[in-house]
Amino acid sequence: MTTAIYAGKPVEVTDEGFLENPSQWDEQMAREIARAEGIEELTDRHWVVIRFMRSQYEEKGAGPSVRVLGKTSGVSVKELYQLFPKGPAKTAAKIAGIPKPIGCI
Repeated sequence: MTTAIYAGKPVEVTDEGFLENPSQWDEQMAREIARAEGIEELTDRHWVVIRFMRSQYEEKGAGPSVRVLGKTSGVSVKELYQLFPKGPAKTAAKIAGIPKPIGCI
């Protein structure tokens, strides 16, 4: 476990950069994490996915897979890959401050 600084706050992260404590997350952190992942600006469509990821995590205790995300978030799989080119579920989960979804490499 290591410590990262987002939005001026120290937070514990996993070796892959996922927040250890999702309750520490805020939208400013999301913007900084997104930039670190190569996404310069979070659009309204990014926020649809990020908020959906957080709500699914809060409801179910885990983030959805890409397949579920594409079927239930209102954002198609094709668009998900345009928004999060390095891997939609994994990247969106990291930006959303939740653990890496099960099944993501």
